[in-house]
Amino acid sequence: MSQTNGLRDHATEKEMKEQEFVFEQPCPIRDVLDRIGDQWSLLVLEALESGTLRFNELMRAIGDISKQMLSKTLKRLEQDGFVKRTLHPEVPPRVEYELTTLGRSFLQPMRTLVSWADSNHRAIVESRDRYGNAQ
Repeated sequence: MSQTNGLRDHATEKEMKEQEFVFEQPCPIRDVLDRIGDQWSLLVLEALESGTLRFNELMRAIGDISKQMLSKTLKRLEQDGFVKRTLHPEVPPRVEYELTTLGRSFLQPMRTLVSWADSNHRAIVESRDRYGNAQ
């Protein structure tokens, strides 16, 4: 019997529905984590929490990110509805980025995740070390 079947054998109806949700294709949580779980997205969202910023302001706020990577990250966050890009028709053109309602709604879950990671990172690293030493 596979682990998946074992889990399902002992699961309540509610738990089974939640498990089926995770195994669905496409799975919403995997899809979202795939998009925001990269190296830069959370940092961009955090930088925009304080308000509207221009590209170079974001570069300074984030620090060690290339122009190409920031541009790619902003496009993905805009595509997914987390960030709004506004082009002001001026000479030279001025582009500003801000969080959308969806982006703002993600801030609290993001803070919770960041807090959990901060609290548990040492234990995770120690576990990795123990695992590596046991191999």
